[in-house]
Amino acid sequence: MPQPNDQRLFAVILGTNEIASAIGIQLMRAGYCVVLSHDPDPPVIRRKMAFHDALFTDTAQLEDIVAERVDDGMQVYQALRRPARILVTWLGLLDLLPVRHIDLLIDARLQKRRITPDLRRLARLTIGLGPGFSSHFNCDVAVETRPGRIGLVGERRWTDAADGVASTLGDVGAERFVYSQFAGRWHTPIEIGTRVYKDLVLGHLSGIPVLAPRDGVLRGIARDGSEIPVGVKLLEIDPRGRDAQWTGTDGRGRTIAHATTAAVRLHAGRRISQWNPA
Repeated sequence: MPQPNDQRLFAVILGTNEIASAIGIQLMRAGYCVVLSHDPDPPVIRRKMAFHDALFTDTAQLEDIVAERVDDGMQVYQALRRPARILVTWLGLLDLLPVRHIDLLIDARLQKRRITPDLRRLARLTIGLGPGFSSHFNCDVAVETRPGRIGLVGERRWTDAADGVASTLGDVGAERFVYSQFAGRWHTPIEIGTRVYKDLVLGHLSGIPVLAPRDGVLRGIARDGSEIPVGVKLLEIDPRGRDAQWTGTDGRGRTIAHATTAAVRLHAGRRISQWNPA
């Protein structure tokens, strides 16, 4: 139920990727003021399926929702007194904590190589997505994001560890991606949605050419000028021909978003039952 403008629910999502963006859309439609907080690792490649580029262009549209960039806490505070919206920011969690008590904090960065932080007590409800989360250890609710197993994780259990196996797209797995072999600065003139062919030069990482791994449509690519760490996805090719998708939310993003909002509703129901025992 949407809140009055002076009592807007405040959600912070760590990450500006396509998963964070799909969740942000559902929360905004539920009446939240949503802030997506950028983290550079891993870089966002599916940028036409996310609000990420608002960081550079002031606004970004995904489906029928326009997100806007904010640069300081005062802008966030003022947004909490206006109709529900999605904001994208360079501000980190430590910058956002003083704005107002956070109602909902979600870590949607899907960081497979880092130790996940303890989010508990930083918000009224904290949710961890993907590898490295347990509701008994570092969040209130853990959500599995692994294909085929998306959903809430039971108490005292951990989400599945990253296994290095890429999900399939049109029966193609990891071979549709190019990973960075070393850290460096990335440059590319190629736009997402471009039809590409195997061995076409798609960009340069610190001057070294990076080639398309196969024929298809460019589904994602790191933004030109980005600093890239070693071992992360630089680009993705969609091999599905006419069925290729590079804009809007996709099925996986929507499924994870539904699982996350279900966790929010479940927690809200538990709180109501605690205040109104039978």
